[in-house]
Amino acid sequence: MFELHASKVTSLKNDVLSGLTVALALVPEAVAFAFVAGVEPLVGLYAAFMVGLITSIFGGRPGMISGATGAMAVVMVSLVAIHGVEYLFATVVLTGVLQILAGVFKLGKFIRLVPHPVMLGFVNGLAIVIFLAQLGQFKVPNAEGEMVWMQNGQLWTMLGLVALTMAIIYFLPKLTKAVPSSLVAIVVVTLLVQSLGLEARTVVDFVRDMTNDPAASIAGGLPQFSIPNVPFTFETFKIIFPFALVLAAIGLIESLLTLTLIDELTGTRGRGNKECVAQGAANTVTGFFGGMGGCAMIGQSMINVNSGGRGRASGITAALGLLAFILFASDLIEQVPLAALVGVMFIVVIGTFEWSSFRIMKKIPKADAFVIVLVSAVTVATDLAVAVIVGVIVSALVFAWEHAKHVIVNRTADDNGSTVYDVNGPLFFGSVSHFLDQFDMDNDLDDVIVEFKNSRVADHSAIEAIDTLAERYMSRGKKLHLRHLSQECLLLLKKAGDLVEVNVIEDPDYHIASDKLA
Repeated sequence: MFELHASKVTSLKNDVLSGLTVALALVPEAVAFAFVAGVEPLVGLYAAFMVGLITSIFGGRPGMISGATGAMAVVMVSLVAIHGVEYLFATVVLTGVLQILAGVFKLGKFIRLVPHPVMLGFVNGLAIVIFLAQLGQFKVPNAEGEMVWMQNGQLWTMLGLVALTMAIIYFLPKLTKAVPSSLVAIVVVTLLVQSLGLEARTVVDFVRDMTNDPAASIAGGLPQFSIPNVPFTFETFKIIFPFALVLAAIGLIESLLTLTLIDELTGTRGRGNKECVAQGAANTVTGFFGGMGGCAMIGQSMINVNSGGRGRASGITAALGLLAFILFASDLIEQVPLAALVGVMFIVVIGTFEWSSFRIMKKIPKADAFVIVLVSAVTVATDLAVAVIVGVIVSALVFAWEHAKHVIVNRTADDNGSTVYDVNGPLFFGSVSHFLDQFDMDNDLDDVIVEFKNSRVADHSAIEAIDTLAERYMSRGKKLHLRHLSQECLLLLKKAGDLVEVNVIEDPDYHIASDKLA
């Protein structure tokens, strides 16, 4: 019903209007994530501005929005609680350095190892996380200061405004696409609430509830340069390095997966390694200017794409618009109803979730269906970095298990009175047991030939299996010949090395994954 359609043409007007829409949605998100991390709202807002601006200018994926994110905030909270906010800034600087190194050494290419079922689970899980996060906007503080669900008229007003926002976003593009429907929806709902005097929670209400400060505001000045006030010692490094390593990994995984998703939506291809460097540079600068760091934001990126933002101008506009809100327009932005922003995010949830995954569940292998559900569940329960790692590991194990069955050994006898075994399929750690089980050593002739022409020896486990095979035949007093193994195999074999028949013309040449040759 609701789908995210990326504009096929880059337009400065679309980029600017889309960027303004994103800037409005960034305010409560940045404040919420700052609260999760245990820092002041401006720390989150500054991060959203600086990370968003730098990655939009220098990043590898035009149209992708970056800023303070919940996935990174949940890692920061314990660091801030134990060591203070200055250690957070130092950690963010180190995080950026690690991300730059990842880009320099071209580690972004490893995002290609993420299977499609993991991607489906990632977007589904993240859609659920975004949806659940919006439910918090339906709570208000009671007399004791505890957050409770809205009741009666206040709840119905909130639901009505959310529904109105979603209706405008859905129906307006059928009439005109001159302006982003999300921006129109936010403006219309804001004017409606103000003109009718409706009792609706606004951005400033959210900020004050988060901070427990009745005078809290998003107003502020320009971020100031400051070297993190921490001791420059090895002890400090030992404290911040584990956090920086985790933050760098989470940030790059979320950014590269979001990049891949936008690639699919727009039919273009981003540059992963360039994005790694840009994310790193953004976090390094942010740490020196009092920001909490960040990475790509899938929700805001989807808003941008859905609103027609394709070029770098959209992200730049979003960042500069957010700064303008902080410096000049805080009073106006604070009056935006939360219901309008919730409605926009609900559209994002509907458009992000891969509804087709329900339809294909019975048509794909059970292992792939399991991975989709697993990654979605782990994303909701923990965070997306853990979910993606788990999904890749499970997919790799399934792949290894399935390919372990593909090693077939055919037994024949030749005219020279030898037993010949033709090995077909890859020989690696998962298939060595099945490989060894297919030899009938006691009933073989005294002269045995094992032909590897149609096989590939992939790792050191396979080399050990060949050595084991040779040892078993030699213990039975039988002569063994190993044909068409690579030169690397010959170097790595211990007990079977003398049994290899070297044929310079026909022997293959390929790389074996083994530390022995390092």
